[in-house]
Amino acid sequence: MAEVEVASAKGFRNRCAAFIRDRRGATAVEFALVAAPFIGLLAALIQTFLVFFAQQLLESVVQQSSRQILTGQVQSQQMTAAQFQTVVCNQVAILFNCSGLMVDVQVASSWSSATTSAPTLTYNAQGQVTNTWQFVPGNAGDIVVVRVMYLWPIFMFSSQGSQTIMATAAFQNEPSS
Repeated sequence: MAEVEVASAKGFRNRCAAFIRDRRGATAVEFALVAAPFIGLLAALIQTFLVFFAQQLLESVVQQSSRQILTGQVQSQQMTAAQFQTVVCNQVAILFNCSGLMVDVQVASSWSSATTSAPTLTYNAQGQVTNTWQFVPGNAGDIVVVRVMYLWPIFMFSSQGSQTIMATAAFQNEPSS
């Protein structure tokens, strides 16, 4: 009987050693352990890239669109807020939903009183922004601040669901000729 117990203990150790030495399936197990964090990291990188790309596009578009106010084109054509928003939208429509663009154009009495910071957004029960935006392109020589904001959707790693991206241009309108 003692020989049977020694043999079964020895057999158990042999089976454990064989199991530990067996490398079949090790790659699949290692991949399973690494795949989820790798895919999560890849998704986070892509999402971060898109936010930075959208921010840079918005910055560029605000500079180009603001030039029309700076040179007096908006004032001479008597553009409305909706028309100016369309000008902005036509340049960003590839990445942005135009109905989500928030355009604020204000005249400042001095450079020190110019508001270039992000506004506090207010929301209604449906989660829509309820802020009222100004559209005052000013006259020749006025200091003007153009702010364009957009709620960029964040699909992962955020409890808020969106990130506000904003571009600002502050300038003094050119004198009339």
